[in-house]
Amino acid sequence: MTLSNLPPLVTVFGGSGFVGRHVVRALAKRGFRIRVAVRRPDLAGFLQPLGNVGQISFVQANLRYRKSVDAAVQGADHVVNCVGILFEAGRNTFDAVQDFGARAVAEAARGVGATLTHVSALGADVNSESVYARSKGRAETAILDIVPDAVILRPSIVFGPEDGFFNKFAEMSRFSPVLPLVGGGNTAFQPIYVTDVAEAVVRSVEGKVARGRIYEIGGPDVLTFKDCLEIMMKVIDRKRMLLPLPFGIASMIGSVASMIPFITPPLTVDQVTLLKADNVVSDAAQSEGRTLKAFGIEGTSVESVLPSYMVRYRPQGQYSRSGSAA
Repeated sequence: MTLSNLPPLVTVFGGSGFVGRHVVRALAKRGFRIRVAVRRPDLAGFLQPLGNVGQISFVQANLRYRKSVDAAVQGADHVVNCVGILFEAGRNTFDAVQDFGARAVAEAARGVGATLTHVSALGADVNSESVYARSKGRAETAILDIVPDAVILRPSIVFGPEDGFFNKFAEMSRFSPVLPLVGGGNTAFQPIYVTDVAEAVVRSVEGKVARGRIYEIGGPDVLTFKDCLEIMMKVIDRKRMLLPLPFGIASMIGSVASMIPFITPPLTVDQVTLLKADNVVSDAAQSEGRTLKAFGIEGTSVESVLPSYMVRYRPQGQYSRSGSAA
């Protein structure tokens, strides 16, 4: 623990990622000292301007290598783990990163007496058919066993300027006349703005919520896969056919795509499996007060934010209603 009058030190694993960079920004605004623990510190320099001189530092860490994890938490008052992967590649498997890696972070935090906030995902379940969800579920169980007062956040699909959902389909709409509705597009989501996720993380660091609990956090709206694509197309002012794609065919496409080396698969079999279940806050979490409201955050709607970063996908030369070039 900190023995000086310096602000508390927070180690953020995955601080240069989509959620992590917003967590770093929010922590910096609160005056925390931040140690960004990433595999490639040389590529994380863009975070430096988010804080004052000396407020943000960087350290090399890979969750698959325990010594690097231990070194990254030395002297930390709080540890935040934002590391997660959407598909497996080489040695970066779900088990290695999201199970073994999460356990390593928890054990390292316990070793230095630091409190812990772990970003998991809605749908985490040790009994899930999805390998991704099972690894997340096992990690949660292990974390609470290792650090009983840890705060675990399970966000629904996260949206924001660098998201991998709306951006992916908006980019696809540039060259494809058809957008796929996996499983018919009926899967329900509760999209949550990345800034709201980051704020929840920071409030957990500040001790503003009960510890030792799993919080399910989603935005104010429950939207189907189809709803999301329709809202996105309205924002970028493009008309595309939405083609229902049965789960079986989607799995076949995912299987083939995953075998092509050196590319990021647009879809995997495991992602198709995840889409077979709704991704919304459970009734149990709502009745027990384990939602975003516990953090004093109302949540931001998709439609209020999407236009701010989807404008680049509008047809070239188009003008917005305000008269500025879109």
